[in-house]
Amino acid sequence: MTGVGIGIVFVILILLVLVLQIFTLLAVKRAPAGVVQGIPASDPASSKVVHEDEEEMAAAIAAALFMQSEEAHDQESGIITIVHNDHSNWHHFK
Repeated sequence: MTGVGIGIVFVILILLVLVLQIFTLLAVKRAPAGVVQGIPASDPASSKVVHEDEEEMAAAIAAALFMQSEEAHDQESGIITIVHNDHSNWHHFK
């Protein structure tokens, strides 16, 4: 019985992959010519813009992490208090 369940799951996964591939092929065929275009890698101006964007993104992430770490340092007392609750019925179950 377990083997049948596992087999059904794998068959459904394979069908799902096939359906997604068909949808991808249909979406690429229906897309207008100008929509699916990339920037050529040989264009030095475009690589400079991408490099500057990456530097700005890294600087923004570093600034956000620094600000978060400065705010995240709460002073903890280090004392744990355990309060016994006599109203609980958990001690009756054995």
